[in-house]
Amino acid sequence: MLTLVLGGAASGKSEYAESLVLKTALPRYYLATMQVWDAECAARVAKHRKMRARKQFATVECPLHLEQVQLPARGTALLEDLGNLTANELYSPGGAGKHAARAVLAGVEAVASQCENLVLVSNEVFSGGADYAGDTDQYLLALAQVNNALAARADNVCRVVCGIPVYYKGGTPE
Repeated sequence: MLTLVLGGAASGKSEYAESLVLKTALPRYYLATMQVWDAECAARVAKHRKMRARKQFATVECPLHLEQVQLPARGTALLEDLGNLTANELYSPGGAGKHAARAVLAGVEAVASQCENLVLVSNEVFSGGADYAGDTDQYLLALAQVNNALAARADNVCRVVCGIPVYYKGGTPE
């Protein structure tokens, strides 16, 4: 089952997505997409790894090339988040560049084939209606392409606003 959880900044989307995964049987995987640039980032990653371990998540770091991830066993995976992954693929020297959306979608399909359940977290884009220039517009368009394709593919699509999930497709996964 594929569930896409969307929302704006600080909407509660990540917390809600995690709550869905915590209702599932083990094993649970947390696919973390943050790139470690410095000691501060490394400390943050270490802190989050410990928090997730207490919740019985096995963390898999995947800031790039999601299609190469090999999960040790079938279970439930939470990918946090598509916005980071898309930006990493778009802008990192080793990333997919202008083919970022295609790379992210291929990666999601590869991971989905290894799981019973996959919960994806993504940022809402273009809801403000603003025009952006240059690289920001390129990023937003790539993420919109990813979100739209995954919403079409997903069994469940939900948007979280002020911590309240609203389903647009499917319903709360059992």
